[in-house]
Amino acid sequence: MSSSLDKPVEKHQMFEIDEKDTVSELPSPVSATQPRPSSAKPKLTTTIIIPIWIILSSSVIIYNNYLYNTLQFRFPVFLVTFHLTFAAIGTRVLQRTTHLVDGAKDVNITKDVFLRSILPIGLLFSASLILSNTAYLYLSVAYIQMLKAFTPVAILLISWTFRIQEPSKKLAVIVFMISAGVALASKGELKFNLVGFVTQAAAVAFEASRLVMIQILLHGMKMDPIVSLHYYAPVCALINLAILPFTEGLAPFYEVMRVGPLILLSNAFVAFLLNVAAVFLVSAGSGLVLTLAGVFKDILLISGSVLLFGSSITPLQVVGYSIALGGLVLFKTSK
Repeated sequence: MSSSLDKPVEKHQMFEIDEKDTVSELPSPVSATQPRPSSAKPKLTTTIIIPIWIILSSSVIIYNNYLYNTLQFRFPVFLVTFHLTFAAIGTRVLQRTTHLVDGAKDVNITKDVFLRSILPIGLLFSASLILSNTAYLYLSVAYIQMLKAFTPVAILLISWTFRIQEPSKKLAVIVFMISAGVALASKGELKFNLVGFVTQAAAVAFEASRLVMIQILLHGMKMDPIVSLHYYAPVCALINLAILPFTEGLAPFYEVMRVGPLILLSNAFVAFLLNVAAVFLVSAGSGLVLTLAGVFKDILLISGSVLLFGSSITPLQVVGYSIALGGLVLFKTSK
């Protein structure tokens, strides 16, 4: 969730959209395979669900940034933990009141599967969420979105290293385009912060590792974003809760009353709605349509960051990010 559970989608992502979204929203956990469609689930057309998803995805990121930098609630570990706890409870409520989590009936989580697959993937998921949210303390929303474009490259590099996928000329061109684009965007960043850059780079590495591990360890399991969240949210929440005393201590609990519990609850609710929207999104359109929707969302989000938060972007960043987006579209459509 960008604490949330971003990207959004994140294909290289669970729902083949824009894995770049793992950001501040509860990055939707990806599934290894496409879930079996359920006749009991309601359907929404592409023209309805894509605008809803774009609005929710952008809202989560902007809302999180507002919490961190405007309200000065600078506790990403706490916020991620709060989002995950909300999601763990929310998916169980949906399981008892709707058909949205019916896919969980098709997933058999044994003790061995939990220890060998769910737990290690959960650790990577927690690290990705915490680091991606921490980056907002140092970098602008616009620049973070540009850096997230590097996620497909990280996935390919990891896949090549462990020989999960064979290199090809086309993939090499994609790697070069995205890498060159992100490098240009970084060179053009006016408020470059090394700590923030390294933090976001680490978040991308953990997220890419998580997605590759899902393909290896959960191959054949059918989990859509909400079912994945149903299983991962409790695990990640407990992991984060264990490290919270050593990272942020009791400070965020004191700050909750200053910011207001309703602010945090509404923030977590919007992040949870994003994951619910992802359920409808995965079956709404073709991979190309969803990829283009993700690209449009990122452009809209960067523009919104400039207008709402006064972020500065340079012509060099526009050129670099355009090149990276071209490589991203090529990556998504090459599968």
